[in-house]
Amino acid sequence: MPDNRFFDILLQKGLISKDKLKSAQDESRMSGLLLEECLEKAGISPEKILEAKTQATGIPAKGIDGGRVPYDSLRFVPEDSARAYKFVPLGTKDGVLEMGIIDPSDLDAREALQFIASRLNMPFRVYLISVKDYKDILEEYKGLGGEVTKVLGELETALRDDERPPKAEDPTISKVDRIVEEAPVTKIVAVVLKHATEGMASDIHIEPSKDKLRVRFRVDGILHTSLILPMKVSESIIARIKILTNMQLDEKRKPQDGRFSARIDNREIDFRVSSFPTSFGEKIAIRILDPEKGVKSLESSGLIGRNLETVNLGLQKPYGLILLTGPTGSGKTTTLYSMLQTLNEEKYNIVSLEDPIEYNIGGINQSQVRPEIGYDFASGLRSILRQDPDIIMVGEIRDRETAQLAIHAALTGHIVLSTLHTNSAIGVIPRLIDMGVEPYLLPPTLNLAIGQRLVRTLCPDSKKAVPLKDSVKDKIDEELKDMSSEVKKTIVFPKEIYQALPSSTCPKGTSGRMGVFEVLSMTPELEKIILKSPTEAAILEESRRQGMITMREDGILKVLQGKIGLEELSETT
Repeated sequence: MPDNRFFDILLQKGLISKDKLKSAQDESRMSGLLLEECLEKAGISPEKILEAKTQATGIPAKGIDGGRVPYDSLRFVPEDSARAYKFVPLGTKDGVLEMGIIDPSDLDAREALQFIASRLNMPFRVYLISVKDYKDILEEYKGLGGEVTKVLGELETALRDDERPPKAEDPTISKVDRIVEEAPVTKIVAVVLKHATEGMASDIHIEPSKDKLRVRFRVDGILHTSLILPMKVSESIIARIKILTNMQLDEKRKPQDGRFSARIDNREIDFRVSSFPTSFGEKIAIRILDPEKGVKSLESSGLIGRNLETVNLGLQKPYGLILLTGPTGSGKTTTLYSMLQTLNEEKYNIVSLEDPIEYNIGGINQSQVRPEIGYDFASGLRSILRQDPDIIMVGEIRDRETAQLAIHAALTGHIVLSTLHTNSAIGVIPRLIDMGVEPYLLPPTLNLAIGQRLVRTLCPDSKKAVPLKDSVKDKIDEELKDMSSEVKKTIVFPKEIYQALPSSTCPKGTSGRMGVFEVLSMTPELEKIILKSPTEAAILEESRRQGMITMREDGILKVLQGKIGLEELSETT
């Protein structure tokens, strides 16, 4: 309970009357609420309460942005102690543990804090914090760091116990074999997978360094550190993941690949795992594949205006090749699924070859390639042609044989959808020719070449409007100068555009991603270029003639519509 000096300051500053102060004290005793909560109910702001407590005690106050503290700091103070003594860890600075406390006059709390500091052999510094920050930090114990912290102590105990020699009756059991099956390691891996999935992460990176094991999640294309673990648990955690994927435990010198499934929140989630040897140990990358996420429509994926119209016309053709291009992680496969969903009618036999199958779509025969047994895209494509298909989806054209088989399938009356690794739609034709496809086969088969990237989208409820200044408008005009006059006529410049604004509901100011696209279609003029001189410069000139919108221009149109910000667009294009 705060001392009388604190009460005197409240009264002297006129922040509360004697009667209301007594009522707040009585309510605190009767209800079990903290006195500070009752004072807030009486109309005193948390800032004024902290200011008065600082004046009364001489202890500085500290605010915590959103109640967030480094995950690895939670391990210094058990959750039970934090709740019992009303103090929480705030972090460490220069080897000093910073602690936030509600009532510094609580002798039991000060003694408990002294005990924790002596056990850790670490000096501490005390700060006053608000009740809200205290409760927000308590919630962190329920998050990823908190759940891991609870079992980390058990794991470290298991590791210490394991330092003793094996029992005589069981001398062959290795350290890894014993520890990886222990509950703590299993729990840590399960918690990491659960929080990554719930947090809409696409990838998990588990990275060893000299003195720590870093766990990072990729969310909306951006990697951020989610957890820091002591390096001594690295071997056990990586071994646990290897067991799940049936990788070789004793092979640490070369990369390995594997996969496994787990049921999380009543959903079956697939995980594709890759190990990679580094100077500090093996690094693990895990791709999260949620088959139940559902498939977006073409419009919701980011295709709008001319691009959407051109793609829909291309999908209506009875045969031909449609290729999507872009770097890894640019959303090509998701767009392919949207196209398949558009074409998915009972009258069609649709067959796909995928690696891996990311979404399950009813009515489509989806097949997982397995190169390790000789079932790759090329051999699978040959088999598909004997399955009486109407529409074929090939996950990726990686080599000359697959490219030639895809061209042959399109030439013989099939719709073929696939992906190719080039930087833009313009590069698709030269790339296919480099892979050994004869130029004369491209005009009758290639319907569309689509380039795409993913851009983080602004949160609808927390984006910030900024005036569209003349300097910015002039820059946008310059970037759109080569756009076709027909599309330019449809552009309406707003008075303001938007930028990301972090908030409590949207910490980064962005949520999710959408595609920016460029769509090149086959025309008689493009056919002449392919047969005569298929250089990127000549193809680019023809793309402008037919009114193609580049990815950058498509992104600027979405900036003007308030869907994305200029900063987010510049990160991608």
